[in-house]
Parts: sequence; structure tokens; C-alpha cells
Amino acid sequence: MTLLEQIRKTMQIGSKEEKIKIIESASYMTDPKALEIIVSGLGDEDIEIRGEVFSALLLNENDISEALLEGLKSKDKNIRGYCALALANRNERKAISRIIQLTEDQSAMVRSCAVGALGYLRAVEASFAIQKCLDDPNIEVIKSAIKSAIDIKDKILISKLDVLAKQSDPEISRLVVFARNNL
Repeated sequence: MTLLEQIRKTMQIGSKEEKIKIIESASYMTDPKALEIIVSGLGDEDIEIRGEVFSALLLNENDISEALLEGLKSKDKNIRGYCALALANRNERKAISRIIQLTEDQSAMVRSCAVGALGYLRAVEASFAIQKCLDDPNIEVIKSAIKSAIDIKDKILISKLDVLAKQSDPEISRLVVFARNNL
């Protein structure tokens, strides 16, 4: 059995401990096929496995952006969302246009991750997508959009603060106060 086959088999049917052992080696991987298999672990049903994969991808000092960009196309919402966050944490500015597309994803979790990633990247060029997320039907997406608008110092957010302040969510109220004081 090749190393690639072993990685694939372990990630598909291995025990939690076996998966973690393979994932720990991902911090040094460069093989695109192996990285693709590891990235698929972001869709694992076990949140601890997803966390281990996310951590390994952040710790990997090699250029793994292609594997993460491919993950943005996954059918699995967890893979799409976590790949957006991993790209942001790795400061992959070339991913901004692809992450912007995810702000219109069918999954609220993915939209929230995408808009948060754009804020983390201080992607001023994404201001329109971030502003659009301020009107999202999902409260978590709105919170991420407010934080991101603050991060990119989007002055248009000020005009929406009164509307946002009417939300009954205490975290949104705190963010609105923070935005008023910092924009």
C-alpha cells in the first residue's frame, strides 16, 4: 500500500487516534494529493478531527494554497468554511476573490466564515460583499459582517448602525457601540 493509499484509508475508516497521527504529519506535507485528502478531514463528523486538521493546515509552512483553494469548491459546507478561514489565517490574499464568492453560499455557516475571513484579511476590496452580508437573514452572518466592516474601517457601516441597533441580539448591540466608537 502506498503512503497516499494509507493516508486515504486512515482518513476514511481509521480510528480517531489513527487519524490524528496522520493529521499531525500534515504539518510537513507538500504532496497535493495527500493535502487534498487531509483537507477532506475538515468535513469529518468529529469536531476534534476537524480542529486537528485546521491546526495542521495552519502550521504547515509550505505553499498549500492550491489545496485550500480547491477546498473552497467542496460540496461539504465545513470544508468550504474552514478552508476560507485557513486561507485567511495564512494571509493568502490571492484567495480574496474566491472567498468573496462564498459570501453568497447557501450555507449560513459558510457565509459567516467567508465574511469573517475577509475581515481578517482586511480585504477593503470586499467591502460591497461585506455590506451585503449586513442584510443577511442569519444573525451569525450579520455579526461576522459587522466585525469585518469594522476591521476594514468601512464608513458605510455607520449609515446602517441605527437599523442594526434595533436587533434584539446583545452581541450585535455591543458591536454597534464598538463600531460607533471606532469608525
